[in-house]
Amino acid sequence: MILLLLRVSLLAGLLLPRLFAETPEEWAEQHLRAETKADMPGVAVLVARDGKILFQGGYGLADVEKKTPIRPETKFRIGSVTKQFTAAAIMKLAEQGKLSTSDSLAKYFPDIPNASKITLRHLLTHTSGLHSYTDRPDFLAGVTKPIAPADLIASMSKDAPEFAPGTNFKYCNSGYFLLGEIVAKVSGQSLANYLRATFFEPLEMKDTGIYVNAAPPPAAARGYAVNNGVATSPVDWDMSWAGGAGAIYSTVGDLFRWTEALHGGRVVNAESLKTMTTPNPLPAGVDGLNYGFGLVVSEIERLPTIWHNGGLHGWSSNLMWLPQQHVTLVALANAMPSAPSLTPAVITHAMPGHFLAEEIARLPPLAEDKSVDPRTYAAYVGRYDYQGAIMTVTVDNDRLFSRLTRQNKFEIFPKGVDEFFWKIADARVHFVRNDKGEVIAAQHTQGGNTFRAPRLAEDPVHLTPEQLDAFVGQYQYGLFAVMTVKRDDQQLFAQLTGQPELAIFPTAADSFEWRVVKASVRFVKGEDGKVIKAVHTQNGTTFDAPKVK
Repeated sequence: MILLLLRVSLLAGLLLPRLFAETPEEWAEQHLRAETKADMPGVAVLVARDGKILFQGGYGLADVEKKTPIRPETKFRIGSVTKQFTAAAIMKLAEQGKLSTSDSLAKYFPDIPNASKITLRHLLTHTSGLHSYTDRPDFLAGVTKPIAPADLIASMSKDAPEFAPGTNFKYCNSGYFLLGEIVAKVSGQSLANYLRATFFEPLEMKDTGIYVNAAPPPAAARGYAVNNGVATSPVDWDMSWAGGAGAIYSTVGDLFRWTEALHGGRVVNAESLKTMTTPNPLPAGVDGLNYGFGLVVSEIERLPTIWHNGGLHGWSSNLMWLPQQHVTLVALANAMPSAPSLTPAVITHAMPGHFLAEEIARLPPLAEDKSVDPRTYAAYVGRYDYQGAIMTVTVDNDRLFSRLTRQNKFEIFPKGVDEFFWKIADARVHFVRNDKGEVIAAQHTQGGNTFRAPRLAEDPVHLTPEQLDAFVGQYQYGLFAVMTVKRDDQQLFAQLTGQPELAIFPTAADSFEWRVVKASVRFVKGEDGKVIKAVHTQNGTTFDAPKVK
């Protein structure tokens, strides 16, 4: 949960038309004010270049109940943006000869599965194979109560590894929690004290620290979940569960200071910084982030970019550095989920198109491969599962188009055989074939993230939009949760309170299934032919959910 990389949000902000105001600063101000509501949580945003702040502001409320506005000085929990601090601490200790990234995990925590085969580098690059403790089914049941680091680490020793170290990539919060505790072991002080003495105080980051629920810092925002335009209280993590994986709080100003210092050589030396910002090579055929140490390396608008997201219930963040332009972009939000347009990654991804418009305009245009025969396009036609959305690919008049759920249809252009790109977004797709030459998936790359979207088989039951509309509405799932069902074109989506929206697929005229989890729902109609309830089945349990709207 700490890393926010929802597949839908990758495209959400980039497939919108650009409306240019007189200056980039005016555009940012107008855009952010238009997207936030005066009575809802919001964001703090900062843009800087060459060490000078060009734009900063706060939008929406830090505390909805008290009507406290968000300001640039408002403190937010930053989630996985913490990871670059933990990685920098490891590199600092390595520079001092106190540890090595080639050290075995067994040197520090021998009871962790595969500890003798896992190195600190594996932990830093999410290639350890450890099971992430945040992925446990019972994680949310205990996360609101404090936990001692030793107890959390002891629980990790019971989790079976998911793959052999170095053979795959899977984002893993367990690795960074362990790294935070290794910093504590080696330095002889808590992670909080080490970060404060080594980084925060020397860099005058006076509004940054490890969040302690029992003693929250002054001027801190409250976190919220926004669903269907309503702000509610989310699961409130006790941040002792996050540690080196995501426990820091900060402000846009302090994160600007940190970014300038890190990439200016004032945090770690040049060799360490190069290691942190060089993507770890992955085995052939393995999908994953272009991940260094606590940082993602990619391109935005075809400009080299170094960044990281953060996200946990109630909080979302994005911190970005464009090395060629010396630009820092920061966006911090006190809601997750939030309105899609206020997702920090969407905001920061949109900024270069305005603040760096001249540099982007000078880039050579992407070249289409005119040798690709349009008659081959029929092989790509179909639906691809982007988890939180469906990408539908169609052919029209020898041109290939894609449409993501609730977005317009856009043309995609050939870059080579099975390779296509969007002109309105910094994104590309590779259509994957099996041994028989059949297209089985779309491998999507955008913003440093690559993932595989399986091609969906034809539904065994075909329902018309009018038939699907009968199931649209809200269903009461217990005392505190509501499942909202919506239709987009010929696809139904279901969203449980506080969870992402997911596609559901028909298995009968009144029954649907999820494909990301083993669960199903059957809609029951009353004597008047209208749906009165949903019957949900999951993990051997079946229960009724009355339709309430």
